[in-house]
Amino acid sequence: MALKTYQTELIEHGMAAGALKFGSFTLKSGRLSPYFFNAALLASGPVLDTLCSAYATTIAGALASGALPEFDVLFGPAYKGIPFAAGAALLLHREHQLSVDFAYNRKEAKDHGEGGITVGAPIAGRRVLILDDVATAGTAIRGAIDIVKREGGSVVGAVLMLDRQEVGKDGRSTIAEVEELVGGKGRVPTILQMTDLMQWLREHGRLAELGEMQEYWEKYGVKED
Repeated sequence: MALKTYQTELIEHGMAAGALKFGSFTLKSGRLSPYFFNAALLASGPVLDTLCSAYATTIAGALASGALPEFDVLFGPAYKGIPFAAGAALLLHREHQLSVDFAYNRKEAKDHGEGGITVGAPIAGRRVLILDDVATAGTAIRGAIDIVKREGGSVVGAVLMLDRQEVGKDGRSTIAEVEELVGGKGRVPTILQMTDLMQWLREHGRLAELGEMQEYWEKYGVKED
């Protein structure tokens, strides 16, 4: 299947910004990965436009297909998720005629003024969709789910920029584990997967890097959902 235009644009923007790199990188898990995506470097207007448009398109498509239920608030975990949630909310309104609020968390609770751990739209009693960047072990998503629940919200799904499609220590897919936490299969749509990066490398004749990716995939990749 051909890559979608927004997928190709995100890969190429990511590489130009130095956010997506191919080489040798040690992950928190201790695995030696042939690629690394640092979403914190997606920090220019054009790149943010591409990424948030991709988030909005992915969300709108998942809603239309019934994979995601309707929701009230986009939640962007601090700090990287804050501009992503704001931009996606804006583009859902402008490009898809979908009106949703957005919120994010503080790293530390505020004990003066309005106080609390979250900022933006109220979460209590509302349906919340979490945005995240890269999922390997799913730690960030689980933390965001905990925050939303503590604030009285109901998490109905999560949307990822990149699913590394790796098995965890127990041999299960991280996405499958998160789907169980947010309501079931299909509720964690992604913009990109590792196999999309491999397809882009194949289409552009970058066979050495593709070979390293394939080797990593054979060792750690999720072969079946």
